[in-house]
Amino acid sequence: MRQTRNRPITRPEHNCWRKENAGRVAIAVDGESYFRAVREAILSAGRTVFILGWDIHSKLQLVRDGEDDGLPRELGALLDFVAKQRAVDVFVLSWDFAMIYLLEREPFPLYALNWKTHSRVRFHMDDRHPLGASQHQKLVVVDDAIAFCGGLDLSKWRWDTPEHRIDDERRVDPDGKPYPPFHDVQMLVDGDAAAALGELTRERWLRATGDEIPVKNGAAGPDPWPESLQPVLRDVPVAIARTMADYNNHQGVREVEQLYLDSIAAARHYIYIENQYLTAYCIREALSSRMQESDGPEVVIVLPEKTGGWLEQQTMDVLRARLAKQLREADTGKRLRLYYPRLSSSSDVSLMVHAKVMVIDDMLLRVASSNLSNRSMGLDCECDLAIEAEPGSETEQAIRRFREQLLAEHLGVEPGQVNEAMQNGQSLIGAIENLRGGERTLQPLDTTIDPDIDQLVPDSALIDPERPMDAEGFITHFVPDEHKPHTARRIVLGVLTLAALLGLAAAWRWSALGEWMDIDWLIRQADALNAHPATPLLVIAGFAVAGTLAVPLTLLVVATVLAFGSLTGFFYSLVGAELSALLTYAAGQGAGRDLVRRYAGKRLNSISKQLSQRGILTIITLRIVPVAPFAVINLVAGASHIRLRDFTLGTLLGLLPGLVAIALFADSLLHSIRDPDAGSFAWLIAVVLVIALATLWLRKWLRRR
Repeated sequence: MRQTRNRPITRPEHNCWRKENAGRVAIAVDGESYFRAVREAILSAGRTVFILGWDIHSKLQLVRDGEDDGLPRELGALLDFVAKQRAVDVFVLSWDFAMIYLLEREPFPLYALNWKTHSRVRFHMDDRHPLGASQHQKLVVVDDAIAFCGGLDLSKWRWDTPEHRIDDERRVDPDGKPYPPFHDVQMLVDGDAAAALGELTRERWLRATGDEIPVKNGAAGPDPWPESLQPVLRDVPVAIARTMADYNNHQGVREVEQLYLDSIAAARHYIYIENQYLTAYCIREALSSRMQESDGPEVVIVLPEKTGGWLEQQTMDVLRARLAKQLREADTGKRLRLYYPRLSSSSDVSLMVHAKVMVIDDMLLRVASSNLSNRSMGLDCECDLAIEAEPGSETEQAIRRFREQLLAEHLGVEPGQVNEAMQNGQSLIGAIENLRGGERTLQPLDTTIDPDIDQLVPDSALIDPERPMDAEGFITHFVPDEHKPHTARRIVLGVLTLAALLGLAAAWRWSALGEWMDIDWLIRQADALNAHPATPLLVIAGFAVAGTLAVPLTLLVVATVLAFGSLTGFFYSLVGAELSALLTYAAGQGAGRDLVRRYAGKRLNSISKQLSQRGILTIITLRIVPVAPFAVINLVAGASHIRLRDFTLGTLLGLLPGLVAIALFADSLLHSIRDPDAGSFAWLIAVVLVIALATLWLRKWLRRR
């Protein structure tokens, strides 16, 4: 139902946390502009710098051209410089990422941003989230006077210019490797809006670390506003919307979701969206409802042709295809367009759209960290900024100019041409269609997918959940309700078993038990076994038992590698993990098969059949996608009719990428740090090549399957 404009869209305590005034607002389009501005702001800091991110890389080059001013251009060195030379307190919070992202992340970030930097630089990996959730806010707050917020992390694979040249030699990661063109947007605010975001960062730091960081009082220092970024608006209210899941006695917040729904409902003429994903069912329902109206708004969504890596393309892109099909079916008035930015007709390289932007009728602008995914609505930590305009105001004109700038960038034209096309046709879709067709342009997005892949990929509740998934919910995806036991005793037994495994996993990670069973202790125990003739059997057996008891797999692998070396440690880890998986699988098989056979009879559901037919790929996916602890997956698999052969092979293949990365890469990197010579670095490079080749082979094998 369309809202009338007799009241604002953004309303505190309904769809946003607060609305605070910003004396200045600027927008950084793409990484070159943002990273340069962040560097200038940090160099002007007088008291504090807060950085919150999904990923952070200490070796990120913030500036890649221009004259050398003699000051650090690398993020880690820059933070160390302001802490050491200017007594600035720096707080860096990054998500304690899942194992699947190991090859995308900086190895040993604690070394790079804690041990290697001044004591005033404090770095922490944020693990205070429900199962499967992440810290996805992207915030930089300087002296509580200015704050950046949007979709850009201070990490690799993010820097690019609005030209997005395919062959730009500056677009390389910290290892000197090129990556595809990348598009994103960040907003900069000052005044009370920045102070509020400073409050938000302190709250997140408190939840993650338990440490309260007070606001530093005293004489104001120099204005940290970056010279390279000019304000586009002055003296405007800025709404701040958040997502936070229910966790650890903190009530969940779903302002991000509500603001999306209210914005879509309020649109009169058009909705313009740029986003990395399109999988949120609430967005599907809201857009479908508006498109079925006889006078509903036009909807233009700019997405990447394909999302990040192979795994995302085989999961999130499949969910996107399903949602796009439903949207097109609801588009009775032909007012929906899905596009991707093509950079050249002679190249298959397209622009990676990572931005999270929404414009409603040039009356509301939203620059966000949130994706149009279920997890951004209720699971991950998110922070979005929104500015609302009055008709005919300068704010409305600024929002219009920004939208024209984005479309001009994607269409390869000047912003004035976009404005002229809109004036001539009074239609957003008409203007885009009139300007399309050049070398660089917006192309209709083809969302068709292979039916076999579509059948394999589960629904969004498993891949893209909006709420934390408990052990019982995880089992439901494999053993449906009608196949559960009907006796209270068996239900209680199953729940207690899973709860015990999850409890053990939590104990190793968060309790004093985890502090006692630390990495140094494990290494000492492993060293003691080195001289024993039965060392291989003892280590493998110990690894298997520990894995079965839900000791974190990553911790076991790192300790084994550091104690026994890369090759031997890798062998022990692989065999131990495989044996641990088989032991827990056997436990689940003993209980689960009898349960299903006794109470299901011939009513074997489609899920069970698919698991038996595609068991290897199912297990590989479960090993890669972080949906539950290692031991819980093994137990559930044993009760789900996956054959032992498929489980064994799927576990082996699913574990290989992560184990190889941890065992070989971590050991080589540690050796390079301890003994930095040409030989150690050559070995490190060779290890990276081996990992890359193995990953490519696995991807090709999965495609053939």
